[in-house]
Amino acid sequence: MARSLLCLMIAGVASLAATEAGAQGRCTRDYLQQHAVDAFLAAQAKGDPSRLPLATPLDYVENGKSTPLAQSILHTALKIDFSRSLLDTMTCETFTEIVVTDKSHPYVIGAHVRLAKGKIVGMETLVSDQDDWLFDADNVLKISPTENWGVIPKTSRDRRTTLLAAANAYFDVFKDNSVKVPWGTPCNRLEGGLRTGKGSPDDSCNVGVPSGMDIHDRHFVVDEDIGSVVGLNRFGENNLPDSHLFRLESGKIRYVHTITICTLPHCGFPVREPAKSP
Repeated sequence: MARSLLCLMIAGVASLAATEAGAQGRCTRDYLQQHAVDAFLAAQAKGDPSRLPLATPLDYVENGKSTPLAQSILHTALKIDFSRSLLDTMTCETFTEIVVTDKSHPYVIGAHVRLAKGKIVGMETLVSDQDDWLFDADNVLKISPTENWGVIPKTSRDRRTTLLAAANAYFDVFKDNSVKVPWGTPCNRLEGGLRTGKGSPDDSCNVGVPSGMDIHDRHFVVDEDIGSVVGLNRFGENNLPDSHLFRLESGKIRYVHTITICTLPHCGFPVREPAKSP
């Protein structure tokens, strides 16, 4: 009896610690994985957001617009072929890249989840499909799982400030082409479903960008353990809902993944010819 009571007390302390962590804006990786990432993926697979630990009221934004949860993508059951997540223990947020290649309706989704006091207080999803910039879910599924986004040894990890500086430099170069971006080599950019590289050792992400474009309303989710940062933003003069996901190694950008939601034909951008994958 005493042992059972002790176990209950320990469990209660652990639960309280997790809740307090959320309230203070800090969470453990295990807590974020379970209560944000795993919960979101399970709810999306079933098309049932009631499976989520939702706060009331809930802030939900889909493709840049406040949306009733009853009208969201979360009410559509999806067969998820691949996902990759960032866990931000400092701000108690996650971002998950989700790939669905179902021929009836493929998607590439970016899902941003915010936790506080043990509840999901906010979610933002970028739900890209055939109408969006360079969309190709099959190609994302072919390429993304082959990339190395694994945990980086503690002694080699870049600091949060380094990851944020690199992401901001990348965004700033669209406004001012003289900005120095910490490009790595090789570097591959998966823009929608289009890969800039060919799988060679000298692949570069420095392939040129337009100038004079403002990337604003930036919000970052940072995962130092895997050297990654995602910037959710509004892209260019048309305020396109967008995310840019980066992987850095030794301070240099090695991978970039983008999701851009179109509000105009071709998002108002020039159409590129897809590069041949190796």
